[in-house]
Amino acid sequence: MRDYELVVLFHPDLELDLDKPQAKLEKIIKDLGGKINTTDNWGKRRLAYPIKKQEYAVYVYYEVSLDSQKVGKLDTTLNITDEVIRHLLTQHEEAPEADDTEEAEEE
Repeated sequence: MRDYELVVLFHPDLELDLDKPQAKLEKIIKDLGGKINTTDNWGKRRLAYPIKKQEYAVYVYYEVSLDSQKVGKLDTTLNITDEVIRHLLTQHEEAPEADDTEEAEEE
């Protein structure tokens, strides 16, 4: 299993009752054999450009452990989920430590 970062933009009308869409998303991930490590609700924010005629969206960040063969299935499922306006799934990479960066610059 690999670690992934998932940012989901939920429909702005769901801001007050975000528990149901989040539970639905968590169920999708668990059904695929994944595990949610952390969740961070970034709140309602204005979009840079309208998406599906919406000016705002509720941003929620997840760190997920998932089998790499199931990533395509998760992506497809999120594309057809009504509550999700847009999502981005990337492989999680640890940031390099400051000591490594300084050594590389010296060389």
